[in-house]
Amino acid sequence: MSKSSKIALIKEILDSAEASIRSAKQMIAELSGESANNQIAKMAEKLSSHKQIGESHIIEGSFDGQNMMGPEGRMYSVPANYASKSKLIPGDILKLTITEDGTFLYKQIGPVERKKIVGTLTYDEGQYRVIANAKSYKVLLASVTYFKAEIGDKVTIVVPENEESEWAAIENVLPQFDGSEEPDEFQI
Repeated sequence: MSKSSKIALIKEILDSAEASIRSAKQMIAELSGESANNQIAKMAEKLSSHKQIGESHIIEGSFDGQNMMGPEGRMYSVPANYASKSKLIPGDILKLTITEDGTFLYKQIGPVERKKIVGTLTYDEGQYRVIANAKSYKVLLASVTYFKAEIGDKVTIVVPENEESEWAAIENVLPQFDGSEEPDEFQI
C-alpha cells in the first residue's frame, strides 16, 4: 500500500470516528435531557431584555430551531414560514418587535457562523429529518413543503459551524440525475 493510500485510509478512519463521537454525544444529550437549548438559553441571557419605543416593545432573543428564547427564558413562537424562508438555524439572534396592535415582527440581526452539508431527507416519529455526516437533524415542515422535497431526496442543509445542533435549515433540494442524459440546463 502506497504512502498516499495509507494517508487516505487514516483520514477516512478519523472521519468515521469523529462522526461516531458526534452521534454518541447527540444521543447522550437527547437521553439526559441536555440539549442545544441550554446553549441557546445562555446566549439569550446575554441579550438586551426589553425596550419600549413608543407603543412598540422590542425583545432580542436567540433562535432554537423553532422558537425564539428571550433573555428571561420566555419562548416566543417564530412563524415556520419565516424561519424556513430566512433559513434560520439555532443560535441566530433575532429582534422581535411587538407593535401596539399586537403584531409580532421578527428580524434576524445576528446570524451565527454556518456550514453547508448534504444529506438525505427522512421522516421518523412524526418529524422530518436529514441524515448527514452520521447525524440526524430536524428540519421544519415548512421547509420541506416549500422546496417540494420528498423522503429520500438529497438536500443541502445549513447548520451552525461551531456548535452542535439538533436542527438544520434546508438550503435546497439537489436535482436527481439518472446518469443517462444531461440535465436540460447543461445541454448545448
